[in-house]
Amino acid sequence: MATQNFLLLGHKKRMIEQLRQKGISDENVLAAFDKIERHLFLESILWPQAYEDVALKLTTDQTISKPSTVAFQSQLLEIRKGHKVLEIGTGSGFQAAILYAMGAKVYTIERQHQLFIPTKKLLDKIAPSIITYYGDGFKGYPKFAPYDRIIVTCGAPNVPQALLDQLAIGGIMVIPVGVESQIMKKIVKISDTEYEEEDFGDCVFVPMLKERVSKRSDY
Repeated sequence: MATQNFLLLGHKKRMIEQLRQKGISDENVLAAFDKIERHLFLESILWPQAYEDVALKLTTDQTISKPSTVAFQSQLLEIRKGHKVLEIGTGSGFQAAILYAMGAKVYTIERQHQLFIPTKKLLDKIAPSIITYYGDGFKGYPKFAPYDRIIVTCGAPNVPQALLDQLAIGGIMVIPVGVESQIMKKIVKISDTEYEEEDFGDCVFVPMLKERVSKRSDY
């Protein structure tokens, strides 16, 4: 086990250097990737691929995004210590853990019960201050709004108004918008009715879907 951990550590260092080469320059993002062990968010059979820049399959047809995708979205958020961040689509929990390691107060929503339960258990061990919520991402999490940052980690057919409403003035939302493929968008809330929007290229995410999925429905 010690040898395996040593090898994984070397793979992680190589991954971080690859992120630099791909344009990730925010040292807070890179430091977070150094703190968080990606292999812990995967089944052990996938550990050899844990630090490669590839998306990997989870249960319920979900994926853990490529490290470069997680890093890119995280960099666009411009996280500062103490920011309240709402994540839509907890998935494996890796993105939430990266945001936590960047100093954010993280609130994360997952609609798939089969993913929510094991991910919550893992995050409670790794980052117990993260608030995990089983719910519909389209509705956001108004209980703790407004949020300084909102990140959506699934492809939304449009920008949900509920999420815009829960974004603080001056806040940033990063969201992939589209159906079969998406465009990564960065939205800055100028006022309750004004937004600045910037596009950051094509991307492909699993679709953002409405309503919670119970454990029974997963079988």
